Amino acid sequence: MIACLRLLLALSLATLLVACASSPSSSLGELPRTPDASIEQLLEQAATSKSPDKAALLRLSAADLAYNQGDLGRAGQILQQIQLDQLKPAQQIFASTLAAELAMARNQPKAALSALSHTSLQHLSELPAGQQIRTGSIHARALEADGQTLAAAKQRIVIAPLLKDDVATKNHEAIWALIAALPTDQLQPVGNDDLAGWLNLALAIKTAGTLEQQQAAIDNWRAQNPKHPAAIQLPQPLIKLKELASQPVSKIALLLPQDGPLASVARALREGFMAAHYQAQQAGQKPPSIELYNSSRLTSIDDFYRKAQADGVQLVVGPLEKPLVKQLATRAQLPITTLALNYSEGEQAPAQLFQFGLAAEDEAREVSRRARADGLHRAAVLIPKGEWGDRVLKAFRQDWEANGGSVVGIERIDQPVALAQQIANLFRLRQSEGRAKSLQSTLGTQVAAQPSRSQNIEFIFLAATPQQAQQIKPTLNFQYAGDVPVYATSNVFSASGDLNQYRDMTGVMFCETPWLLDANDPLRRQVTAQWPQAAGSLGRLYAMGVDAYQLAPRLGQLKALPDTRIEGESGSLGMAAGQRIERQLPWAKFVGGQVTRLPDTPR
Repeated sequence: MIACLRLLLALSLATLLVACASSPSSSLGELPRTPDASIEQLLEQAATSKSPDKAALLRLSAADLAYNQGDLGRAGQILQQIQLDQLKPAQQIFASTLAAELAMARNQPKAALSALSHTSLQHLSELPAGQQIRTGSIHARALEADGQTLAAAKQRIVIAPLLKDDVATKNHEAIWALIAALPTDQLQPVGNDDLAGWLNLALAIKTAGTLEQQQAAIDNWRAQNPKHPAAIQLPQPLIKLKELASQPVSKIALLLPQDGPLASVARALREGFMAAHYQAQQAGQKPPSIELYNSSRLTSIDDFYRKAQADGVQLVVGPLEKPLVKQLATRAQLPITTLALNYSEGEQAPAQLFQFGLAAEDEAREVSRRARADGLHRAAVLIPKGEWGDRVLKAFRQDWEANGGSVVGIERIDQPVALAQQIANLFRLRQSEGRAKSLQSTLGTQVAAQPSRSQNIEFIFLAATPQQAQQIKPTLNFQYAGDVPVYATSNVFSASGDLNQYRDMTGVMFCETPWLLDANDPLRRQVTAQWPQAAGSLGRLYAMGVDAYQLAPRLGQLKALPDTRIEGESGSLGMAAGQRIERQLPWAKFVGGQVTRLPDTPR
């Protein structure tokens, strides 16, 4: 009786599988589909089937069912039992697609792309639309995860005509997100197909400056490309841009302390901010009105927002005080969009809060980017002891190691008398001297030996004051490491104009704000004529104030187009995770006491 039941079950499964399989597609073969049966039933039928083709279809169906049930391990085991080269092309495409999906579930995009490189994929366009969509979708995901942004966009454009309803809309938005993330130098349209249209749209928007100019660029592009998918259905970020352009900011609250320990910092920020405001007025623009509020007199942040709303404020710039910024970051939402002039410690923040400051972490990441662009891989680090040095080291190390670099030595600077020993430790000079003494003892005679340093260090990342840097470079020379490149943060530059201070730092490269590297900038000349201190180290705060004014009306633009950059006075500004404004800086070098601007590297 049991044997009869098994035979009946086998016949039923075979009939069900044939009914559920796709129609034969000439020599390409059938596509498996998951029937209304369990994984065990499918595998049992495959084991008893006398037809290799039917057995393969059953196993593919079982593997696919396991994948859809979330049992990735079993799906992979079943798939490994199937010999790909013995399948027909349609089944090879199905198996390769499933292998790619399993690889992506394990976060292995390169393995997924390897699976999708099978020669059978050249027949994909001959298969039913459902399979084309499934294969094309996982291919696009794998390419994006592998950093091949343009290729991922191309894949999504290929499957777009096959999609409907919500799936089509999501793919449409994904195409724009990929295209918008491309740097400008990769937006090179060729021909007049859909891809060229997408690239032209992104190029037109990125080369426009203000929201109004971007709006005009979108309208012009739509007029020239009325049948393009993006003209028919404008991506959501571009719809948001249109809304922003139609709702200009007319009143800004500048919330800064006028008393207490941060008053001098706030004064420089305020003077830079207002200088940019007056420059806009002189240029014939219609800038928003500015209302000043004293944060050092606040009794409640909620009271401030209520008053600001009553005063008609549409955007807040400030506060500067870190405790207030932390307080804002813990809120579920804010009543008015706010650009804080400092950073909270956590990554969570309400959607209305943006954060901007002269973060030392930005400069640490800038050192990582520059050294990487210069082809270096192994770094030694000299940082001051304490919390600030630890933060700088953490930011540098995270970015450096995430991009394949290695840190081969770390020394924390503290006492000047220990500096020579610390540098010797980095380069293992004492080991070299010890070997020479050991050889001398063995031979029983004098040995002429010059200490040799470790060749493992390709460059030094230095975060130090000008006074410390003045000691470090001569010590490197003395310790046979004068030829090792030194990449430093802006802390080494006091902008004092004292050339003698920098003579001992010849060769040290450092990142710095455009404000302090370009004395001929028109706004800087105007500001320093009124406030001479803006030409010195305080100039970084004046630059930040100028940039806060430039950023304020463009926060929505940066959020809608994350790859947009604003070339500011404190650096090239872009939106990072958590709506934090991140700076990229130009580079300079000390040469004989002079500061020489270095050519920019590709970003």
